Amino acid sequence: MFLEHTRLTNIRPSNIFRGCTWFKALLFSILNRNKHDHYNKSIHQQCPAPSSSSRGNQHLLTTTTPHLLVPSFEFTIYANPEMIHELSTRSPSPRLMSTHIPYAFLPDSIKHCSKSRIVYVSRNPLDVIVSLWHFANGHAERRLHDWSIEYFVDMFCGGDINFGPYWDHVLGFWKESLERPEKVLFLKYEDLKKDSVGQLKKIAKFVGLPFSQEEENDGVVEQILEMCSLSKLKNLDVNKYGEVRPNVHNKIFFRKGQVGDWINYLTPSMVERVNMIIKQKFSGSGLSFSTLN
Repeated sequence: MFLEHTRLTNIRPSNIFRGCTWFKALLFSILNRNKHDHYNKSIHQQCPAPSSSSRGNQHLLTTTTPHLLVPSFEFTIYANPEMIHELSTRSPSPRLMSTHIPYAFLPDSIKHCSKSRIVYVSRNPLDVIVSLWHFANGHAERRLHDWSIEYFVDMFCGGDINFGPYWDHVLGFWKESLERPEKVLFLKYEDLKKDSVGQLKKIAKFVGLPFSQEEENDGVVEQILEMCSLSKLKNLDVNKYGEVRPNVHNKIFFRKGQVGDWINYLTPSMVERVNMIIKQKFSGSGLSFSTLN
């Protein structure tokens, strides 16, 4: 079914692929900033509360969760044949889609389309473990389980997580970004948090929509960051209520987004175990995580 749907999907040169809830909001806002006058005026003036009647000036992020604005290949598109047809024939360019699929298993139509772009966001593996643990225990259909953090450390270190071992996933996109930097932009979540303005400019340039000097002078970059801040997104009604798909509540995608939160959950022995595996797997790749102790 995966391969069949892969062949049916008409990949356009302008398609852009990525993952991560916060980053979905950021990239959606970058690509769509010229479709609204939202970023030419105060965010609070142009984005009233969802109950306001002036929806024409309202940013889509205030009424639609990022996971619906940026559909997922594996959870949304491939599960819905009608959406495949819609994206292939009617959806305007550039089309923005997300995926957790490892690079090696991406459709050839994505990998071999010279003008489509892939933006990959990596994250400190220690924070990845904690994030996965919270996310899994937050699923409505899994509430009968109370998986321990120890269990998730074991799964992670054994490579037994969704979409394959963490190191294989990261290194697949990392190596491709070195070989084809015009095709794959490899980012670190920690850099996005530390230098959000600089990273946003880098992303906009990569996808072919750089910020103009006028936009920078008008504070458009900062306005996008404010609109897409975790504190703002998680407090919107659309993200506090409802489901992105059956039994998957919108709110479980919005937690802390904090760099280094692992220190509140992982024991020294867990950290040592993860560090040993990551250093071994990433040896010689040129990739490292500065926040890994």
